[in-house]
Formats: sequence, structure tokens, C-alpha cells
Amino acid sequence: MLFKELNLIPPILDALRAEGYSQPTPIQEQAIPFILQGKDLLGCAQTGTGKTAAFAIPILQLLHAKKSTDRNLKRPIKALIVTPTRELAIQISESFNAYGINTGLKNTVVFGGVSQKAQTDALKAGVDILIATPGRLLDLIQQKFVNLQSLDIFVLDEADRMLDMGFIHDVKKLLAIIPARRQSLFFSATMAPTIVKLAETILNKPASVSVTPVSSTAETIQQLVYFVDQKNKNSLLSHVLEDKAIGTALVFTRTKHGANKVTKYLLSKNIMAEAIHGNKSQSARQTALQNFKNRTTRILVATDIASRGIDIDDLTHVINFEIPNIPETYVHRIGRSGRAGAKGTSFSFCDAEEKEFLRDIEKLIGKKIPVFEDHPFPMTNDRPELKAQTQHSLRPKQSKPSSSARNKSKGNSGNSSRPASAGGQGNAARPASSNSENSSRPSSGGSGNSSRPPSRNSGNSARPSSNAPKKKWPGAGNDSNDNRNY
Repeated sequence: MLFKELNLIPPILDALRAEGYSQPTPIQEQAIPFILQGKDLLGCAQTGTGKTAAFAIPILQLLHAKKSTDRNLKRPIKALIVTPTRELAIQISESFNAYGINTGLKNTVVFGGVSQKAQTDALKAGVDILIATPGRLLDLIQQKFVNLQSLDIFVLDEADRMLDMGFIHDVKKLLAIIPARRQSLFFSATMAPTIVKLAETILNKPASVSVTPVSSTAETIQQLVYFVDQKNKNSLLSHVLEDKAIGTALVFTRTKHGANKVTKYLLSKNIMAEAIHGNKSQSARQTALQNFKNRTTRILVATDIASRGIDIDDLTHVINFEIPNIPETYVHRIGRSGRAGAKGTSFSFCDAEEKEFLRDIEKLIGKKIPVFEDHPFPMTNDRPELKAQTQHSLRPKQSKPSSSARNKSKGNSGNSSRPASAGGQGNAARPASSNSENSSRPSSGGSGNSSRPPSRNSGNSARPSSNAPKKKWPGAGNDSNDNRNY
């Protein structure tokens, strides 16, 4: 099918031709007719399928038909697109600019992390289409810079990501503000029960389209895994990048600190690299993205802030420097290459502790990822937990004090002959754990006596001191909410 068969108006067809597009992707082919009919839509499509154009093109056509010819009237906001991150908001705005260049429709984008003056100036001038992140949007509504009473079309994009980032309450506040009579479009890469429940509160008798479920990866992406010890990952990365056929590559790490370390290492090897993550300022992130798109920067090192929605033309290589612990994240990461039918390549560096993550990924996508063995840094430490146990068993055992020595020490307050621990416990010969004095046994909630909870006034020294360092929750330091700046 061709775009001209979708009953699109000449101004939009001309813009699509100028962008080099003649054939719609499957999500565009399915969604555009429903949206043009004015129906609500529930769309399930993974990243890289052309989802943005699937709603931008028909919205532009619908608003163009209703556009006022009176230039003296301030433009009311007719379409609102809400998306979880600044990067996504900016790219959606760029898509509306490209496809709507001949329509005379105006759009602007609002997001947090920057001064609001330029955004409020654009709103005062009047816009037809507003693209926003939830936090800044609600702020501007409260300040009365945004009026949504004339809204005709509401789009919630990347709904699953929105929930992951904790924006559900902001979305509910917004739903209470916008007009009940509207056309609503709901897009998500996954359709978990919580997502479906949210969609039911937004949509009215929607048409449904689903393209390429999240459990699948594009057939045009060649996937390879390199088994390597964690300590050799930097060396393997620079080795792989010796291949001049890799013009640019997007490298993923799990943490912001990891992204900075990899970037520093690459720069030391004279490989032009920049990092992008939540601790970078908005201007720094946009500059890094633009440098990468312009190929001024060869390597962009990113946390998963960049795994959704970042649209980089002709990106051929994605490198998972660290295997993601969430299988779906792998699909979204490698989806940055091989977009819209193009070919791409994905390299994943897997150390021994990440093998479990790799198995989960292969289970999700339903196939084994081929192993690339011909590299100079093969894995040598296949079972790091066994090595740690062996080292522990080789440590010399400490002799226990005699009974007379123990009896002699009983009268001394707090065993003052030994230095006290940070929590004030007397038994300082062994390092005190944050959970239990008996560190050789796993604690169940902090008591050395796991069969019963410790009482408040218990004198049992196994109970953690209030001054002892608190145990971090699982995944502490992970960048799962890396782009929560809204």
C-alpha cells in the first residue's frame, strides 16, 4: 500500500514525499484510517514501528480541515499529546513540523528542566497542537498558561513507560481537566492488565490495532552475544569499535555512573563519545543527541532513558555493554537500529553474572542469540560465585578465645578491650552486618533470631543499630527511573 491510498490530503502527501516516505508501515496503515474516521484508538506497537507518524499524520489532516481562516483569532489548543520524557516530546514535535509543514498548523512542546518563558511565550501566541510531559503541563495549567477547553484530540503516548515512571496520578489529574467529549488515542508498547485498565478509563468504544508485540525483535536486526569477563568489557568494546564499518553506535549501560565511565574510557582511546542520562542538563542531552545525529560524535553512551523513542536515522549498531535485567528493555534497546525495515546489528556483552538475564531475554524473544566467539577476550571466570566461595574457604580460621578468657572479659563493660562497632555492639572482632551479628546466616528482617521479630527494648546485639548503614533495596542505583525529570 502507498500513502496516497490512505485518502491523505495533498499538503501532507507532499510533505511525506519530501521526507522520502511513500509506503506506510503496518501500524500507520492500520491506525490512520480509524483516526481519520474520528474513532478512539488503542494501539499496541513497539518502538521503531513508525508509531508517531501513525497519529501525527491523521491529526494534522483532521485539524487542517477545521482550521480557522481568521488570523486575528488566538489559536485554541485542539490536540494534546502527552508523553513521558523530554526527548520523546521534542521528537514528536519534530515529526509534526515535518509532516505539517504545508498545513499552516502550529505546534509547541513543553517540558520541565528548563525555563518556562520560551514555552509560555509560544503558548501566548497560540498553538493548534501541544506536546507535553505531565509535570510541566500540570504546572502551566495551574498557572493558567494552558487552556484545554477547546480540545478535540487527546493522545497518551508510551503509556506503559508513563506508568513505570510513576506518572499515573498526573495522568488521572489531567483526565479530570480535559473535555469529556473528545477523540482519544492510546499507544503503548506493552499491554499489561494495568495498562488495559487505564485505557478503559480513557477510551470510548475504541478500534484496536496491534503490530509487532514486544516479545519479538525485528527480523532485520542481526543479534550477537559476546561472552566476556566484566573486567574486560572496556577492552572488548574498543576492540569491536576498531571495525571502521561501524560508523556510529549506541552503547547502553545500566547506570549513569557506568555511562560516564565507559565514555571516559572511549575518549582515552581517542574514540569520540558522549554520554546521555538523567543527570545531564537538558541542553547537554540535546547537544549530545544532535552531535550523534550529525555524526560529529561516533559513540553515544546511554542509560535506558534513550531506549524509547529516540529516533536516529540510519543507526546500524546497538551495543549492550551491560545486559538489561528486564527482558523487554532488551527489545526496546536494539529496536533503535533496524527501524522501519532497515538492517541493523546488535552486540551484547555478557559476563557470568548476566547469564541469567540473557536466558530471560531468549525466553521472551523465543530464540537463542548466536554467540560470537572469535574475539581476544573470552570469558575465563564462568562461575564467579564458586571462585568467591573457594577464596572464602582458603581464609585462615580465627581461633576462639578460651573459656577462661571469655569469663575474664565478662565483667568488662562492653568488652572495652576490643574496639566497639559503629552500632555500639561489643563483639567487634567480626565486622557487624547491617542485618545481623551472625553474618554467616541470612537475616529475616534484621533479627539474629529469625523465628521471632525483635522487641523494641530487646538487648539482643543482633538487632541492627539505628546508626548502622541501612540496606539498600534491590536494584538501588539502577536507572529504571532515569528520565523521571518532567
